Amino acid sequence: MRIGILNSGGDCPGLNAVIHGVVGAAHQLGWEVIGFKDGFEGLLPPGDFKILKPSDTIGILKLGGTILGSTNKGHFAAKVGVGNVAEVPSQIIEKAKRTFDQMGISALIIVGGDGSLTTALQLYHAGWPIIGVPKTIDNDLSATAMTFGFDSAVTTVVDGLDRLNTTAESHKRVMVLEVMGRHAGWIALWGGIAGGANVILLPEIPFSLEKVADFIKDRDSRGHHASLIVIAEGAKMPSGDIVTVDSNKGGEVRLGGIGERVAEKLEALTGKDTRSCTLGHLQRGGAPTALDRILGMRFGVKAVKLAAEGAFGKMVSYQSYHVGSVPIEDAVNQLRLVEPDGEVVQAAKAVGICMGD
Repeated sequence: MRIGILNSGGDCPGLNAVIHGVVGAAHQLGWEVIGFKDGFEGLLPPGDFKILKPSDTIGILKLGGTILGSTNKGHFAAKVGVGNVAEVPSQIIEKAKRTFDQMGISALIIVGGDGSLTTALQLYHAGWPIIGVPKTIDNDLSATAMTFGFDSAVTTVVDGLDRLNTTAESHKRVMVLEVMGRHAGWIALWGGIAGGANVILLPEIPFSLEKVADFIKDRDSRGHHASLIVIAEGAKMPSGDIVTVDSNKGGEVRLGGIGERVAEKLEALTGKDTRSCTLGHLQRGGAPTALDRILGMRFGVKAVKLAAEGAFGKMVSYQSYHVGSVPIEDAVNQLRLVEPDGEVVQAAKAVGICMGD
């Protein structure tokens, strides 16, 4: 049996761990694995791929990125915003299917986020034998309790806050750290709590700059002259505006800049020297944490098991410490957002963290 695997969408730590799991599990069954390069684009004639043997995956468990490459642009881009799906043209799917059929592939494992899984679902409905593996550092897919890459991103945020804290203390400054999180603020919330942030601002919780400023001034009056603020890139300004860099043609609008905007406003309101820092793609890069290496590998192994069972149209899912599966159809366009009154937010408030509300 011959199966294929591709990585689609943004990169994140743990993708190579999935490949490692797929190749290792498939080898045990005597199967051949074909890795398509640069996402779905590798399926287009004449096909851009490589045969993956266990020897090709030695040492990749610890590597960030993906040995197959990935893209969130091109002929298969299907995500243009929450709930807005642009279907891949049928002629593109037909061209890719010719490559797929000519190579005699019995199952295709697609590792991607909400947009890539939307494309995967379209292919499944067109008759392709598809298995999905969820991938997003935002940890915002409701069909799985955790996705690989999230823990690594949070660890990067914590490291950034640890470093910003020392310079903030030295100069008695307010430091604003902007992190990823378009619709969901999980990275900001978990990273902020673990990194000792004093203020955490999320897309799900409307915030008041005046309340944040009052909180900082109160800290200052009690001798705490340095403050750390974490803000998700998708958090809305009090006016309701989302700060963007520019339009990403063929996909979603590129976010960025809210950290700098908030820093300017708070400096005017507090009179304190305030600086901003954006982590950006540092959250996607580097070696995965131990948790993400193990989770990614387990996802890869489960995907092969689903292929062996002929359970096509399913996505690997992690719930209650167990790796199982759910229909892809139940997974796409179902975002898991931070609950404003949820236990984690309440815990943050209980230890004195300001959420701006």
